[in-house]
Amino acid sequence: QVQLVESGGGLVQPGGSLRLSCAASGSIFGTMGWGRRAPGKQRELVASITSGGNTNYVASVKGRFTISRDNAKNTVYLQMNDLEPEDTAVYYCNADLLLTRRNYWGQGTQVTVSS
Repeated sequence: QVQLVESGGGLVQPGGSLRLSCAASGSIFGTMGWGRRAPGKQRELVASITSGGNTNYVASVKGRFTISRDNAKNTVYLQMNDLEPEDTAVYYCNADLLLTRRNYWGQGTQVTVSS
């Protein structure tokens, strides 16, 4: 059974930092990533990383967010710096199964950027 469990969300002031973690289990994973759903908006994938370490970011987070992974621990991280109120959203872990490419989402963790 595939499980993606996020942690690390919370309340932070503008300009602050947070680090999200996602522990994946139940399969062998290929590309992993982080998406978010802001209030009133659709969910978007903001960062992804392949099993080989190649990364991709949407323009709005490039230079501020860094995605990384520990393949031995099946864990993916999202380091978020210089946070803005517009980054307020529920953040979701995302992963493809290596063999079937079936895609999964975690349950999400709330990130609120406010003074």
